[in-house]
Amino acid sequence: MRNESLKVADVFRAGFARYRASAGPLPKHYYTIANAIMACGTAVLGGHAYACDNCGHERIAYNSCRNRHCPSCQGHARARWVERRMDELLDVPYFHVVFTIPDTLNPFALRNKAEFYGIMFRAASETLAALAKDPKRLGAQMGFISVLHTWGQNLFDHPHLHCIIPAGGLREDQWISSKNHNFLFPVAVLSTLFRAKFMDYFRAALKDGSILPHGTLSKYRDEPERLKNLVDSLYTTPWVVYAKPPFAGPQAVIKYLGRYTHRIAIANSRLVSVSATTVSFKCKDYRDNNTEKVMTLDIAEFLRRFMLHVLPRGFVRIRYFGFLSCRSRADKLPLCMSLAGKRPHAHDAASCGQTADEYAPFVPTAGLMLCPHCHAGHLRPCRFIHKPDPGGELSKAA
Repeated sequence: MRNESLKVADVFRAGFARYRASAGPLPKHYYTIANAIMACGTAVLGGHAYACDNCGHERIAYNSCRNRHCPSCQGHARARWVERRMDELLDVPYFHVVFTIPDTLNPFALRNKAEFYGIMFRAASETLAALAKDPKRLGAQMGFISVLHTWGQNLFDHPHLHCIIPAGGLREDQWISSKNHNFLFPVAVLSTLFRAKFMDYFRAALKDGSILPHGTLSKYRDEPERLKNLVDSLYTTPWVVYAKPPFAGPQAVIKYLGRYTHRIAIANSRLVSVSATTVSFKCKDYRDNNTEKVMTLDIAEFLRRFMLHVLPRGFVRIRYFGFLSCRSRADKLPLCMSLAGKRPHAHDAASCGQTADEYAPFVPTAGLMLCPHCHAGHLRPCRFIHKPDPGGELSKAA
């Protein structure tokens, strides 16, 4: 199977049974996610029919699963989220900072996701807040958004945080601009402080049992000295914190947010082909000057890597800090806008990195769409398509 309409759902339909057989018993929520992705956009979930008021042409739109791990149905949530963020843009430059961890910690992250990722958020936010409050650097409270990504181009586990930060902060009732709009904080200082804060919380979590050495990590439980040596080595290992160049204006901020905030593991557009046994997809080779290549994996291995990035139930992967936090936003964000100015914007689908169909789907609240058949009339909702009786093949997967 090879065409531009390939979706991750096609991979699940072709290979989930094979993956399940190779992996053995899976956590219950894995089946829930797999069933949702396979049912997304199909008659299994029901939908609506739309008819042209001019020629009578009908178009059927099946419901999406709305599961946050489904690459096919994040468009609506992404568009709404981006629109709200656009309303909060300040008239200042924006920085982009990426916090990563040494890959020797990846096994701890995979087996203790909620606690480990929570420590990443806490260490990164406290690092930025502490440096921002330092009078020698900014002497103000920053506001920033942090987004957790757990994957690399090859779908292996690669936990990292993307932080979007306006160039300045709030000091009482004054806006304090960053001293250098091309530079936030020294990368070496960011890296060292992030490492210290993360390791303090990580050691405490190991001590109180919040992070446990499950599975292949049992060697650290059986050999405490081995764990101590690992922890000691992490204090001397350079940690990579990447401060990217400032965004080229507010539209670039929104374009980034729209494309990456709600993505999980891989976008449908990267798929090249799917067979009964293999999956091929596009990926960038960072070791070869970001050259785009095609990687082919056994279908069970592809799904195994995809499922590495399933998040714990209720875990929040987009978080707000400083004057953008939920506790402070209502009072402090309007003050920041009045002091620093607000970016005017003209919102459209392209600025969010979306197509017109993604941004304005065939739903009554999104307005009427021009008929693709006669190009004169408009598609209007005409009838519901109800879900079939339960008990089909998909439900049996669980």
